[in-house]
Amino acid sequence: MQPMQPDPTASAFAVRGLTKVYGDKAVVDHLNLDVPRGSIYGIVGPNGAGKTTMLGMATGLIRPTEGDAYIWGHNMWTDPIAAKSAMGLLVDDLPVFDRLSATELLSYVGALRGMDPAVVQQRSAELLDALGLADAGTKQVVDFSAGMTKKMLLALALLHSPDVLVLDEPLEAVDPVSGRVIQQILRSFAASGGTVVLSSHVMELVEGLCDHVAIIDHGKVLVAGHVDEVRQGQSLSDIFVSYVGGGTLDEGSLAWLHSEQQGNGGGQS
Repeated sequence: MQPMQPDPTASAFAVRGLTKVYGDKAVVDHLNLDVPRGSIYGIVGPNGAGKTTMLGMATGLIRPTEGDAYIWGHNMWTDPIAAKSAMGLLVDDLPVFDRLSATELLSYVGALRGMDPAVVQQRSAELLDALGLADAGTKQVVDFSAGMTKKMLLALALLHSPDVLVLDEPLEAVDPVSGRVIQQILRSFAASGGTVVLSSHVMELVEGLCDHVAIIDHGKVLVAGHVDEVRQGQSLSDIFVSYVGGGTLDEGSLAWLHSEQQGNGGGQS
């Protein structure tokens, strides 16, 4: 008998039977996941595991083959306006009007969300300052570096003070100083009652920042729970490798790298 699933409307972020099939391949395969409210929840998995596709379906960017997704109790596909209003989103390749300046883009997004212009102006200034973008407020976003663009997308996601933040690789291309500030912002957001769902390849980040984690591979959840429960006294990296495999080099592999006999092109000049 299958264990009873929690009520998805009681979770900050939940998916039920979420599936995406391309051709004859299930990239995400009847995936179930519940993210408690007020948590920082890390989703990890090897490349091609289905993390980004799952997040895309859960946030309304990709239509699922079957299954449901809930953001703060709202079904993403039957009540999309309420679900998306409760969510802030940062994903790669998210289209933005990058010919606008940073402050113009924040004002535009605030207007789309029906926010008071004075509130948008105040929050924009605070967000740009906190994220180290205050001096770039009048600069077009198209001219931002990859790290600056990532921080700009986070500012857009935070602007309306959402209930849930969904972040795909939030610290990728971000310098260490900015990365530390972003982690402080996320901890403060969760401490005030918000929920963070993030994917990352960096186990040290997930282990140090998140209180819950799910390991995904081949479109399925292999293990999920509190970080300490999943780790079982080991490092998260070791547990990750034990579930998904790999992580060791076959004996004799690449032995030519240290061979005393030089191959083609390996002789002395």
